[in-house]
This record gives sequence, C-alpha cells and structure tokens, in this order.
Amino acid sequence: MKYWLSHHGQSLWLALKRLLRNPFASTLNIGVIGIALSLPAGLYVLLDNLESLSRQVSSEPQISLFLSMQATPADVAQIQTRLKDHPGVRQFQFVPRDKALRELQKTAGIGDAVQSLTQNPLPDAFIIQAKNSSAQGLEALRSEISSWPNAAHVQLDSLWAQRLEAFLRLGKLVILLLAILLSIALVAVTFNTIRLQILTQRDEIEVAKLIGATHRFIRRPFLYFGALQGLAGGVIAWVIVAVSIEVLGKAIGDLTRLYTISFQLSHLNMSDSGSLVLFSAWLGWLGAWLSVSRHLRQIEPR
Repeated sequence: MKYWLSHHGQSLWLALKRLLRNPFASTLNIGVIGIALSLPAGLYVLLDNLESLSRQVSSEPQISLFLSMQATPADVAQIQTRLKDHPGVRQFQFVPRDKALRELQKTAGIGDAVQSLTQNPLPDAFIIQAKNSSAQGLEALRSEISSWPNAAHVQLDSLWAQRLEAFLRLGKLVILLLAILLSIALVAVTFNTIRLQILTQRDEIEVAKLIGATHRFIRRPFLYFGALQGLAGGVIAWVIVAVSIEVLGKAIGDLTRLYTISFQLSHLNMSDSGSLVLFSAWLGWLGAWLSVSRHLRQIEPR
C-alpha cells in the first residue's frame, strides 16, 4: 500500500513537471479547454437565470375576459352567473372599467396621458382562474368563453410563460448537444497532446518495458497529466463564466429594474462549479487513457 501511494505521488509530481516544462504549449491547451467549456457552462447559467426570472414574474395561469363596450349591468350579471356555475372555473374576479382606469393612471409614465382622455376607453373585464391549469384545458376554456355574448376579447395571460418554458426546454437540449460535441473535441485535443508526449518519450518507454514495467505503471503519469490539464481548463472555464456574470450582472439588473423587477444574475452554485471542474478533469483523463492505451501497444522493445 505504501509503495502504491508512493508511486502515485511520484506519477503526479512527474505529470506536474511535464505540464510546467513547456508553459506556452500547456497554457494554450488549458486555454482551449477553458474557453470551449465556458460556452456551454455560460449558456447553462443564462438559461438557469432565465428560468428563475420566469418563476419570479409569472403567476398562476389566468384568463382575461374583456366585455364589449355596449355591455350593460344586466349582461355583466349574466356572465357572472355563468362563471359561477361553470364546472371548469375555480374562481373569478370582476374588474369594472372605472377601477381599471384608476389603476392605469397609477402606472408610471402614462398617468398624464390617461388623465387627458375625455372618456374611459377601457371595458369591463373578468379575471378567471381555471381548475384545469394545463395548456389544453386553458385553451379549451378560453375558446368556450370567446363564444359567449358580449365577450369582445378573451386572452390567455400565461401564454407567454408557456412559450418561455418551451424555449428553455429547447435551450437545454441545444446546450446538451453543444456540450457533447465540445467534450468530444476536448478529448481529441488531449489525445493528440498525449500522443506527442509518447512519441517524444518512446525510448524511455521501451527501456521501461525491457526492465519489466507494466502498461499500468507506464500509463499512470500520462493519466495524471491529462487530468491535471483538464482540471486547470475547468478552473479557467469557471473563471470566464464568473467574470462574464460580473460584467453583465449590473447591466441586466438596471434593465430589469425598468420593468419594476428586482433581478440579479446568479453565479454557478457549489455543486455546479464542482461538476464543471471535475467533468473537465475527467475529459482530460479520458483523452489521456485512450491515447496511451492505443499507442503503448504499438511500442515494443527493439
């Protein structure tokens, strides 16, 4: 056990020396890994923040029923009765046109324009919450209410939220495909780097085989090298994402405050940060393992 730990320590130290022996090439490889991984990681953070923002601004799905301007109090009472007796309506709220105008006057930026109107242009309205909040159920209820007398316009208020959720699902799929493609590319980069190292140390490997060194013994320093290179690339990717969030955070916060929303970009949490760095290290290890396993079989003592 002591010998096993000692050899692992020596292999790790040898890999670190190889990494520092050629700082320019090592920096380029680590930079390539970091930049490539920062793209899917940054998009993941962006979608995660968009999802958080959608939860903050979205509410329970509602249907807005706007009555015609010619609707009388009797018509309003009739619709109230139909909504009360409807099996698909959980609850509703009547918004008189005068109340709607007063609320509109309180809106920043347009209060003066509303006060200059000679008459109220807003109709009476009902805000309806359905028992079935699925997209199909809401659309069916909206279509039914649209056919009622004096129903000028019926709007599904959560439609934008459903579209945003569909966009987020598509974005996550795109990020997954992008991460897979870039991971394959990074494995290929590490594969080629280790191949060049093996070729430059061919004579040393042949001597090691002559004195009885196993493939596992020879492979170990190269695996540590690939893992260290991937680990450093993952740290660089995390730094790129963190700096980008800091740069964009203030601008996005100022923009959302214009829409009366308090929102700030959030960083990768500890779990996601650790996953990013460890995944990058694993990619480096995998590329090194594939390269060493392939090329060691081709090197035999002369």
